[in-house]
Amino acid sequence: MSGRAVVSLTTGLEDPEKVTVAFLVAVGAAEQGRPTLMFLTKEAVRLATGSVATGVACFGCPPLPDLVRRYQDAGGTFLVCSVCFTAKGLDESQLISAAEIGGTVQLWQWIGDGATTFSY
Repeated sequence: MSGRAVVSLTTGLEDPEKVTVAFLVAVGAAEQGRPTLMFLTKEAVRLATGSVATGVACFGCPPLPDLVRRYQDAGGTFLVCSVCFTAKGLDESQLISAAEIGGTVQLWQWIGDGATTFSY
């Protein structure tokens, strides 16, 4: 399977169910062999730092740390909005291994000739 997938996420842990659904979609794509990118903006940029993606969103939902691990293990990457990250005063040295700071130019470069997109 070669079609690229982009999951855009604006929500952080203020809505853990939305975060869980976004990660489930991204994990599903990455584990099926699709090149997958999560574009994190607004409060979601915090999810790309150290130990922020913690907990379980709801009864029966997979723990967020497990979803982050599965996503990274499947080759999924994170593009973290540079403007949002800087505005929140976050430390780039705290980024998880599959994350990089970037913006819309890098997003469009990654998309190239096209991708299936989801937005949460």
